[in-house]
Amino acid sequence: MPAAMTVSPSQGIGALRQRRRQTMTAIGFVTRTIYGSFRGQLKLLPICADIDIVPNRDKSGETSPDFRIFTHGLEVGSGRILTGEGRGADYLSLSFSAPGLGGRKLCANLGRTVGLYGDGSFFLIWNPVD
Repeated sequence: MPAAMTVSPSQGIGALRQRRRQTMTAIGFVTRTIYGSFRGQLKLLPICADIDIVPNRDKSGETSPDFRIFTHGLEVGSGRILTGEGRGADYLSLSFSAPGLGGRKLCANLGRTVGLYGDGSFFLIWNPVD
C-alpha cells in the first residue's frame, strides 16, 4: 500500500491530485499494431513476459471481454473497454491471472505515453485491487 500523502491547506487538493499522478507505477509497455491489437511486455520483479493483447473476435455479449491477453500462445488475461467517470473517456482495463502471479489477479490500465515513443505507445499502469 502506498505511503500516506500529506498536503498543506495552502497547497490545496490540486497538489494532492498532482502527486497521485506522479506515483503511477508502470509494469509494462505496449504498442498498437495495425490490426487493432497491442504487443509489448509485462515487466514485474519475477516476471518479464512478451504479451499480445488481441481483440476478442468471439465476443458473445456484454459479459465477454473485449480483448484477450496471451504470452507464448497461452491465455493469461483479458481486457475490457470501460468509460472513465471523470472525463467520460474510454480506456482499456486489463486483468492478468496466471500461476506465476501466485494465484492472485493483477490489474492494470493502458495509459498513453504522451510525448514518448509515438502515438501508438502505451504503458501498463498497475491498478492495485487489494
